[in-house]
Amino acid sequence: MEPRELALTDDTVGIIARDFAGLFSGDVGVSSIAGGQSAADRALAQLDITNYARQRSEVLPRNRRGASVLSPYIRHNLLTLDQVDRAVASAPYQDREKFRDELLWQEYARHVYARLGTRLFENLRFATPPPTTGAGWNRDMKCLDEVLSELERDGWLVNQTRMWLASHWSVRSSAEWQAGQELMYRQLIDGSRAANLLGWQWTIGAGTGKPYGFARWQVEKRAPGLCTSCPLSAACPIQQFPDETSPRPLASEPLLDHDTQLETTTGPLEPRLTDHPEVVLLTIDSLGDADPALVAHPDLPVVFVFNVVALQRLQLSARRIGFYLQTLQDLSTRRELRVFLGDPYDFALETKVAVTHAPVPSFSKFVRPAEVHPFPWLKLPHAGSIRSFSAWRRAGGY
Repeated sequence: MEPRELALTDDTVGIIARDFAGLFSGDVGVSSIAGGQSAADRALAQLDITNYARQRSEVLPRNRRGASVLSPYIRHNLLTLDQVDRAVASAPYQDREKFRDELLWQEYARHVYARLGTRLFENLRFATPPPTTGAGWNRDMKCLDEVLSELERDGWLVNQTRMWLASHWSVRSSAEWQAGQELMYRQLIDGSRAANLLGWQWTIGAGTGKPYGFARWQVEKRAPGLCTSCPLSAACPIQQFPDETSPRPLASEPLLDHDTQLETTTGPLEPRLTDHPEVVLLTIDSLGDADPALVAHPDLPVVFVFNVVALQRLQLSARRIGFYLQTLQDLSTRRELRVFLGDPYDFALETKVAVTHAPVPSFSKFVRPAEVHPFPWLKLPHAGSIRSFSAWRRAGGY
């Protein structure tokens, strides 16, 4: 596939409309959460997690939310987990420990996905197979319409409302969970297969055997006043907790208990050189100024290749693509950068690239890049149990 170069000097919305026609879903627009290292640095400088433990799950009014809104920057390593962890060292103890638990959960998700890959979402169904079609979200409900509108507008949600959507889709509506998580994944500017798949599986009770029940009580507690303006307030479909369902246990998977290929899961611990690189190639998983390959080669030009085949299949929202473009536009003010639509794996075959390892299955499609740099883990993966977050922490001594 012959790559086509993009001009980053135009406005972001114009680039999406002109160059990404047929490659995204929904309307053209950008999130109010700006992409880019400069935006990430500002967000980190303003971070204050005081009262985080008590307010992290608040939904409305927005000024009561305790969520940090750093996840889009963490997802793409504009901010590393270690960097954010160090930034909260002086925060109140209870808030700091809860916040660090959430950072560790993100790292746990990365470890699980790095070890299991696509097995993370294969062969998992309810004991009674749900229908593969149907309305997973009832937008006549004010709570769901409010959440979905925010998702469509900004591509971001607090964790509480992500659980509302996942539970209503799969537990309440008995719709296939994989389809629901795919719709959410398309929209989220922090969309991560690792975190999204694990979050949905936790909500439906995979591994724990206890699905998360979404009911009016949670809405009234986390978004007070919302129910009173709902047209279904007098006949609320979620007035009571849903009937208990029992997801079928995960299929026997030895990799949950022991990693026989820990080196593959972890990636290189030192730069792995097979040739002298000509350019630094960035990936979606590492777009920050602290990208190890970028730091190692301050004088090399930088390239990013949007994967056309993947975009055609995934149909990500314009907000997600806009976040990437804003990040690249910001980087272009500091480094010599070229951006293409094409095939990043073909590019790496034809050009000697330095790239940072990513703990995702698709990274294996890079065939002998000139140089591979270690992924910036918060905690190095271990070979022990990952059956649960607590088992993972115990096995790793985290």
